[in-house]
Amino acid sequence: MNLRSLALCLATLALPVVAQAQPVAPKVMVITMFDGETKPWLTNLDLSNKIEVPGLPASNKDVACNDDLCVATTTMGFANAASTTLALTLSDKFDFSQTYFLIAGIAGIDPNNGTLSAATWADYVVDVGLFHRIDDREAPAEWNSQIIGLGTKGPGEKATWGAGNEVFKLNPALVKLAYETTKDVELADSDIAKAYRAAYSQDAAKGAPNVMVCSTASTDTYWHGKITAEEVAGHVATLTEGKGDYCTSQMEDNATLTALRRAADAGKLDFERIAVLRTASNFDRQNDNQTAIESLKANSGGFPPAKENAFRVGNKFAQEIIGNWDKYSKGLGE
Repeated sequence: MNLRSLALCLATLALPVVAQAQPVAPKVMVITMFDGETKPWLTNLDLSNKIEVPGLPASNKDVACNDDLCVATTTMGFANAASTTLALTLSDKFDFSQTYFLIAGIAGIDPNNGTLSAATWADYVVDVGLFHRIDDREAPAEWNSQIIGLGTKGPGEKATWGAGNEVFKLNPALVKLAYETTKDVELADSDIAKAYRAAYSQDAAKGAPNVMVCSTASTDTYWHGKITAEEVAGHVATLTEGKGDYCTSQMEDNATLTALRRAADAGKLDFERIAVLRTASNFDRQNDNQTAIESLKANSGGFPPAKENAFRVGNKFAQEIIGNWDKYSKGLGE
């Protein structure tokens, strides 16, 4: 070794050792879809540790954390939900090996199953955007739906092929825990919502908001109206072989769950530790005295309390996990 090489080696050895930052290991990771859903978490909890994650959208590049809980915002729609969630879960800034994931946001609700401001824990999450469709004006006269399963000959038949992520059944033990922990949470409501729900004929729609377990339907298309709602409910029943009871509609959850499934397959997280909470900001269809477009444009009064309830109910569940970590750190069986 010449003198120059020796000098370089000695200089290298003299450099200070820079400690590698330890990955953040939250007990609960909350995923929201837009700023309105995120705000109650930031307002009510001290989440002052901001972690910038490459691959997150520029408008929501930081994950907000404390020692136990973090919140990330995907921005809306399938493409944003999947890409943000995958970037988050594959990031070396986090250790999610024991983390519980909570997807918490608002949704439309079926008035046959629930009402404005209600909180719903999903047992099945079903993609109702992957199907064949022929418009009623061109479809066979005997068809009762524009939703036709992939590879089938008509409505109501089970798809013969698919993408593999049309149906997610969430861990029943975790769904039960979420419901039992939160069923008595005092839910926010509004005078506008109270007056609006009174115009519906269904008993469930007229009732006070509550916490319940049912199935949620995902699609990028923000659809509305009784006819489509009934088609969606039928498709959920078909895809789940009658086990899924459709109650809410939203624009992201199958995409988010697909990304979480990929991350779980990569060994980054435990897929059995995922809960999906959706709170009702609006009805998915008109009442008996409205047209569908009137219903779509109406101010139902459900949006503000739904955002609040996603936090109230979601945080109650999160604090149960955090406060009893010795009990839940090893996970829950099905």
